Amino acid sequence: MLWKKLQKPDNPAKREEMKDEIQREGGLEKHDVLAMVLSALLVLVPVSLAVLLLITFLASLPVWLG
Repeated sequence: MLWKKLQKPDNPAKREEMKDEIQREGGLEKHDVLAMVLSALLVLVPVSLAVLLLITFLASLPVWLG
């Protein structure tokens, strides 16, 4: 329920205005989407790996200490 309150209502006029602004400035270049996906992976994968390693370490503590 809290998530619904935090979401902003959709504004189609503003969405179209932003899309037009991107097109006026030259649009997306050829490899922009690939660069955005790779940068997201470079941010998310190490953090996810660290969390997984922490969970694995905590779960294996009884084996090492017991």
